This record gives sequence, C-alpha cells and structure tokens, in this order.
Amino acid sequence: MQKYSRQRESIKNFLADRYDHPTAETVYLHMREQFPNISLGTVYRNLNLLTEIGEIQKLSPGIGPDRFDGNPAPHYHFICSHCSSVLDLEVSGLDHINILAGQNFGGSIEGHITYFYGTCPSCKAASGSSS
Repeated sequence: MQKYSRQRESIKNFLADRYDHPTAETVYLHMREQFPNISLGTVYRNLNLLTEIGEIQKLSPGIGPDRFDGNPAPHYHFICSHCSSVLDLEVSGLDHINILAGQNFGGSIEGHITYFYGTCPSCKAASGSSS
C-alpha cells in the first residue's frame, strides 16, 4: 500500500478529467500551478507509479513522447500521423483478438495493445480530403 500523496492524487485527478492524453511535460506544467516546487522527476515518478498500480495507462505510440490516459480500462487509441494527437477510439467486436492470437501460440495471451494510425478528423477537415 502506497502512502497517500496530494501530488499523486492531483495528477490522477488531472488525467481523469482529460481526453487528450497529455505528455508528462503537459502534466508537469499543470501541476506547477498547484505545486510550484514540484519537479519534473516527481511527476515522472508519480506517473510511473500510477501506471504500475493500474490507476492510469501509459501510451507509447512511437510518435513523439509517451502519453498518459486517466482511463485504465482496456480500450483502443488512434494516433494522427499528421498532428500526433492521440484519441480514444470506440471499437466493438475485437474482444476475440486474444483468442485468435493464441490459436497458434503455445503460451498464454493475457491482453493486447493496439494503436490505429491515420488522419484525425481535424487534420482531414483541414486538408479538405474526402478519403
């Protein structure tokens, strides 16, 4: 059991109210408003701890820095190849993917992480593309 931390609780609450999947730097800049003496290292340690204990998700999409999601429940993400935004993606019917992955695998599949890439609605609208 972890000792209670106001800073950690504030970080968790900040992420719970956001859907833009902020970077550690964004979390740090926001936390400095509440805790002027907080260090970037403290923010990283708390983000990593919250990830380890399953309170938040750490997203490593391979484009830009890691992002953090206040929703720890399994769900999918979309990464825009143009602006690097990370969006929640509602996808139904993929629950069987663990079974499919395990059909020719001698081990045990316990979960999966899938990122979808392409152009987000904002970038698509800005380019005037219809595809």
